[in-house]
Amino acid sequence: MSDFILPDIGEGIVECELVKWLVSEGDLIEEDQPVVEVMTDKALVEIPAPYKGRVTRLYHKEGDIAKVHAPLFELVGESAEGVDSEPKRPGAKQQVAGGEPDPGPAGATMAAENEGSEDFILPDIGEGIVECEVVDWRIAEDDDIEEDQPVVDVMTDKATVEITAPKAGRVTQLYYQKGTLARVHSPLFAFIPRERDAKPPAQAPKRTTPSQGSVSESGFAATTTTAGGQRIPASPAVRRLSREHKLTLADIEGSGKDGRVLKADVLAHLEQAGQNARSGRRTGTSGKRARKPRGLTEQSGEVIVEAILGMQAVMAKRMVESASTIPHFNFSEDIDVTELLNLRQQLKPEAEARGTRLTAMPFFMKAMSLALVEFPILNSRVNDEVTEIHYQPRCNIGMAVDSKMGLIVPNIKGVEQLTVLEIADEVARLTKAAREGRVNQEDLKDGTITISNIGALGGIHAAPIINAPEVAIVALGRTQRLPRFDADGQVVARSIMTASWAGDHRIIDGGTIARFCNRWKGYLESPQSMLLHMG
Repeated sequence: MSDFILPDIGEGIVECELVKWLVSEGDLIEEDQPVVEVMTDKALVEIPAPYKGRVTRLYHKEGDIAKVHAPLFELVGESAEGVDSEPKRPGAKQQVAGGEPDPGPAGATMAAENEGSEDFILPDIGEGIVECEVVDWRIAEDDDIEEDQPVVDVMTDKATVEITAPKAGRVTQLYYQKGTLARVHSPLFAFIPRERDAKPPAQAPKRTTPSQGSVSESGFAATTTTAGGQRIPASPAVRRLSREHKLTLADIEGSGKDGRVLKADVLAHLEQAGQNARSGRRTGTSGKRARKPRGLTEQSGEVIVEAILGMQAVMAKRMVESASTIPHFNFSEDIDVTELLNLRQQLKPEAEARGTRLTAMPFFMKAMSLALVEFPILNSRVNDEVTEIHYQPRCNIGMAVDSKMGLIVPNIKGVEQLTVLEIADEVARLTKAAREGRVNQEDLKDGTITISNIGALGGIHAAPIINAPEVAIVALGRTQRLPRFDADGQVVARSIMTASWAGDHRIIDGGTIARFCNRWKGYLESPQSMLLHMG
């Protein structure tokens, strides 16, 4: 038995009107068969069946308002009629040729064996995404969960996404193991909603202190509240992990919402304290896999094989597609950023007073948005048939971030409408989110041009690969202190940065990118001139 959860059906849409049922209770339906028509504030949408089965219950009547991520209808297996209406879930017991059931993963149980249990259906987590990799379960079977509690981290081809619980209850089965691929619109885990669960929720460990001499079964004080008596938010799995390592939650700084202590916080605390993780436990944070050592080893001359997975695999595929389908035109220019760096130094105290970290990147982006007004073709896209140029209405400037999971390119929306301080705040937010592997899908969509600050790591020149479907990218080299002649012919020290451009030569010629770079360079070398062109 499984509830079909109404998936995301449009950006920002949280509910819709049920216009017409195309099935009735008791009907047998096929996979992808149209089931219901719903109306959003934008369009009429047809919802198909996720798999073959029999409809046993319709939760709404025609004309009702249905909530996104809420049950829409119920499917149940009709094994007595020879119909395999339930999806074959990873970890579920299946009959094999010999007639004996496959026991599946250790500890796994069928959701159907738990009366009142329902499946959580993996919702749409990004445009065009049909599957994702399970990176880290934050819960275990038989754990109690709260509404909106983080349950699992999954990795798409763009970012790591945190999936939360739809309601409070008790987990009865996890259908996937870490490292396996889960399909969108298929069951992810089974749970019993709290209102149906006959088993009372697990009692939180009582707060004790060493002075009271009361310790947990593990032999240490199980402190789960602050000194002021406020309960520290954490999932049962995190509490169990802290107990296993003889830690107290009060000593761990939580990075989640409202100070929630996450699994990554516990692991980071262990690493900082110099404690070794248990044998076989994965110790990477933010879903990063523990990698085997590469290259030569002292112990063995064997070749070490490492699979290319996750973000690294996506990056490899996209780079090959871009390099093989887009003719790149490369162009480099030296830019004197002495005055810009001086201006930044003057404004830095004022920015810090309002809690903003002011780097040079916001100035690069703001100057670029002004130059794009004159050269909009660099802020465009070309269709697959190369018959149309689509000029984009906003400057959504991306910045390549070397995160722990690989290269990702979040972008700042509408740079032309933002102040330098607002851009600085967005740069800080996206950089932090990218390095933690928790960038929102919206921050990765609809980029129009990209900046790669490779100079922060070193290097002067580069030959960047365009982030398709964009048509231009620039790599910023390391700023050097170099001798230059001034207006009087005297040698002076100046701060010089090399900008290496790559443009889509199908629609951008060398003259265009050179003229655009000259305009951008003019703003950077004389930053006060930007004031004349800001709207």
